Amino acid sequence: MRIRKLQALVAAAGAAALLGGTAPLAAAVATHSGAGQSRYRGQIRHVLLLSVDGMHQQDLVWYVRHYPRSTLADLVRHGIEYSDALTTVPSDSFPATVGLMTGGDPGVTGFYYDDTYNYDVFPAGTTKCVGRPPGGQVTYDNTIDVNPNRLDAGQGLKGLPGSILQMTSNLRSVINPASLPVSAATCQPIYPNQYLKVNTIFNVVRNAGLGTAWSDKHPSYLVLSGPSGNGVEDFFTPEIDSQANGYPAGVDWDADVAATMKFDSYRVQAVLNEIDGYNHSRTRHVGVPGLFGMNFQTVTTAEQLPSSDGLTGGYLPGGKVPGPLLLRAFNYVNTEIGAMVAQIKAQGLANSTAIIITAKQGQSPTNPNDFKRVNDATIVAGVDAAWSKAHPHAAPLVAYTSDDDVMLWWLSNRSQAAANFVRHYLLSHTAVAYNIHGKRLTVRASGLAKVYAGAASAAYFGVPNSDPRHPVIFGIVQHGVIYADAPDIAQHGGADFQDLSIPILVILPGLRHGTTDSAQVKIIQIAPTILALLGLNPSDLQAVRIERTQVLPGLSIRRTR
Repeated sequence: MRIRKLQALVAAAGAAALLGGTAPLAAAVATHSGAGQSRYRGQIRHVLLLSVDGMHQQDLVWYVRHYPRSTLADLVRHGIEYSDALTTVPSDSFPATVGLMTGGDPGVTGFYYDDTYNYDVFPAGTTKCVGRPPGGQVTYDNTIDVNPNRLDAGQGLKGLPGSILQMTSNLRSVINPASLPVSAATCQPIYPNQYLKVNTIFNVVRNAGLGTAWSDKHPSYLVLSGPSGNGVEDFFTPEIDSQANGYPAGVDWDADVAATMKFDSYRVQAVLNEIDGYNHSRTRHVGVPGLFGMNFQTVTTAEQLPSSDGLTGGYLPGGKVPGPLLLRAFNYVNTEIGAMVAQIKAQGLANSTAIIITAKQGQSPTNPNDFKRVNDATIVAGVDAAWSKAHPHAAPLVAYTSDDDVMLWWLSNRSQAAANFVRHYLLSHTAVAYNIHGKRLTVRASGLAKVYAGAASAAYFGVPNSDPRHPVIFGIVQHGVIYADAPDIAQHGGADFQDLSIPILVILPGLRHGTTDSAQVKIIQIAPTILALLGLNPSDLQAVRIERTQVLPGLSIRRTR
């Protein structure tokens, strides 16, 4: 819960044909000739990056075992599978996507969530920046759209949803600047890409003269163009949290799995157009991008909804086997990835295209018997009441929160004493919770397993305590706890293993036999790996230099220092 105070199944043979080239692995990767420079000596000219949001590594293993003739199974048989891969903490879509595209964790990129607070900005709508900035909300979700209720985010297209492929790539034109935080230095609205502290893989690829394209779920993914703004050449970002066309009022595209599949299918068509060498709307022939891709939302929706389209959502009891709604979602994604693989083959790109399949985040809990829903509004009110009692003339202590299956709080008083006060309250109070059947129960310590407060929170993220972006309170929940007053039966954002455990599968042309690498790896390693595969220098990424992020192991890619 966020409290805001201020097309037919594609035969698996298509995948096999894509991957059946004879080039050896050593010829399919890049070698580097010196710091700051790189030279491609292989054959990869395109990377297709796909994120199946919500998919766990256990899901990929289960699906391949039970559907051995599927596209995903064939890709695993011809790919490098990383069996112990983790996403970022927090595991929310925004910091995870930014980490995937930069090679950096939140402390380096500056993104902890899509909805946060910054002590050094002026609030949205400020036009006169006088004196010390009071701090303000930093929100990069659907609420910054010109019109959050329209699939085109307010562009004004006629004939929606059928016309949505004509949506603009100029995302600034569908973002309302009055909804953005305001810079203390310039007194101008801060667009999402300007808030990012480091460059992205799209910046490096564009600077090398290659085309780039990306599709996601909000125009706020303008962030991927990086601070310079030149990263993504062809964006396609319909608004998922808008009114779903053809559904009752109040039903967003991610409130029904059939609607989410339709939403994803528009974006799959954009990728197919790009494989054919066109822009996403198929109105201009621009050549196949060097780097392109999309995220899928269908799996995450099927994990979160208790039911949809007459099917039960989530996993079966035990948390290992997908229920009927989730299985339909996996089958859908398998089919759509198969369509992309088949199109790559049809366009003669099989020997020059690498495919990477991952997930921004998992979801927790998978076992419905572990589920506990807590309304965090009551916890916030309790903290504020206790603080007011001890400090009668003080302002309310909790300034802003972003809670899912994680707790991120910013306080009006940034002292360590105030942070310690909140930590003590949270760990010493019980909270009311409800299980999957709606039965009331009680959870200890506000549903938290650990609380990092003040300096400890800063240290957790590797930033100084004076950093204006990091949450003053960072709480890791007990397994199964989610903070929500909506019917979701799973969430993400936290540090639970089920949030963090994701698949990473790299499919290279010429690799006939797949392998499994059991080394623990992180999603941020995908960014330098993509650059290396394209013959570019991973060290051109600022976050890679800061964190010394390594390329994924087992690819025979030598990293440039």
